Amino acid sequence: QVQLVESGGGLVQAGGSLRLSCAASGRIFSSYALGWFRQAPGKEREYVAAISRLGGFAYYSDSVKGRFTISRYNANNTAYLQMNSVKPEDTAVYYCAAGPTGTSAQDMGIKWAVSWGQGTQVTVSS
Repeated sequence: QVQLVESGGGLVQAGGSLRLSCAASGRIFSSYALGWFRQAPGKEREYVAAISRLGGFAYYSDSVKGRFTISRYNANNTAYLQMNSVKPEDTAVYYCAAGPTGTSAQDMGIKWAVSWGQGTQVTVSS
């Protein structure tokens, strides 16, 4: 299994930017696709974005497409979620996850992940 630790969350004003990081350890990082999910208070955890094992393909939910960018650097076992033009509805705990393929993350939802980070809080003020 791969262990994941998120960082970079915080308080940001609407329209601002934030970058989340996901540091991995354990099994070979490039063996897994990486994804970001989020969970707002009182809501189910939902898919945000995913990236293929070597970083060549990225996928996004409709709610963040054009505003968020997922990336990864296998040389230092790290993945990122660049969040631009954030909105109050982006407020949630954001989780990094590892799974089999980038293409299957959105369809499978939380069942896709074989490993989760502990989460990092993002709060967007209006």
